Amino acid sequence: MKYKNVIITGGLGFIGSHLVDLLVKKNYNITVIDNFCSGTLKNIEKVKNKIKLVKSDVSKIKKRNPIFKNCSAIIHLAGIGDIVPSIENPKKYFNTNFIGTLNILEAMRYNKINKIIYAASSSCYGIAKTPTNEQNQINCEYPYALSKFMGEELIKHWSKVYKLNYISLRIFNAFGERYKTKGAYGSVIGVFMKQILSSEPLTVVGSGKQKRDFVYVTDVAYAFYLALKSNKKNKVYNLASAKPISVNQLIKNLKYKRIIRIPIRKKEPFKTFADINKIKRELKWRPKISFANGIKIMMTNKNYWLNAPLWTPKKIKKATELWHKYMK
Repeated sequence: MKYKNVIITGGLGFIGSHLVDLLVKKNYNITVIDNFCSGTLKNIEKVKNKIKLVKSDVSKIKKRNPIFKNCSAIIHLAGIGDIVPSIENPKKYFNTNFIGTLNILEAMRYNKINKIIYAASSSCYGIAKTPTNEQNQINCEYPYALSKFMGEELIKHWSKVYKLNYISLRIFNAFGERYKTKGAYGSVIGVFMKQILSSEPLTVVGSGKQKRDFVYVTDVAYAFYLALKSNKKNKVYNLASAKPISVNQLIKNLKYKRIIRIPIRKKEPFKTFADINKIKRELKWRPKISFANGIKIMMTNKNYWLNAPLWTPKKIKKATELWHKYMK
C-alpha cells in the first residue's frame, strides 16, 4: 500500500465520514482533522476507535504540527460549502477554503508529504455550456466558487514550484445520508427532508424545471479512494453522474405533493450536467447508486434530519436578501 498513512481534513463531515468508513475497511492508517463545526462524531461512531481524531481548524493549523509527521498523503475535504451565505461573509470563506488550503500545502512542503487529493467545486464553471468538461471556461459567480477555485489554483502552483502531486475532483451535486442537519440555508434535498418531516410545503425555487447533476455520496467517496490509489499525477476530474435530475423529478421521487414556489435566484445555473468521460477513462470510476435508489436510502433514514432547521419561505427570503441584492 503506497499511501498507507493518510490525513483526511473534514473527516467528520458529509463526504469525509463516508470516506473514513471506506478507508478503514481498506486498512489505511487514518488521521482525521476536523473543527467539529459541521461534522459530528455520530458520523464515524462505528470506526472512531480505529482512527486518530484531531480537533483543529485548517485555517489556523501550523505546518510544524506533529500530526503531519509520517503522513504519506492528504485528502483535503475541509471547507465551507454553503453557497448563499458566501455573499454575506466572504472573508470567512476565504479564511477556510483558501488560507486553509494554503496551510495544508505548507504543512506538506515542510513535512515532505508528496500527494494531495482536493475536493474542488463544479461551481467554478458558473453558468456553463453542457455537458461541461474539464476544459470549460472558468467563471466564478460568487465568493464560495472563487474561494474553492483559488484553493485549486494554489495546489497547482505548489505542484509546479515544489513538485507536489495532486488530483483535484470537481464535485457536482453530492447527496445522500449524513448531509448536514444544521447551519445555513443550503442543499435542496436537506431542506426538503426537514420540510417533509414537519409536514410543511416544499419550497420550490422558480418552476422546478431546473436540473442538477446529483451524485451519491458513497460514489463520491469511492472516487477519492481511487484517486488516492492512482498513479495519475496533477489531474483535474469532474465528479458527477452525468444524468441531470430536475427539482420536479426530485419531488416525484420524494412522493410529496405540497409545494410552494419562491423567487428564482439569478447567477445560479439552470442546469448542471458534467462530462465525466475523463474520470471514467483514467480512474476507472463510474457511479453505482442511481438517483432514485439514493433518494430511497435517504427516505428510509429521513429521521436523521429531525433536528435540522426548518426553512420556511419567510426565513429563506431573509437568508437570500443579499444574494438577490448583488447577484443580478
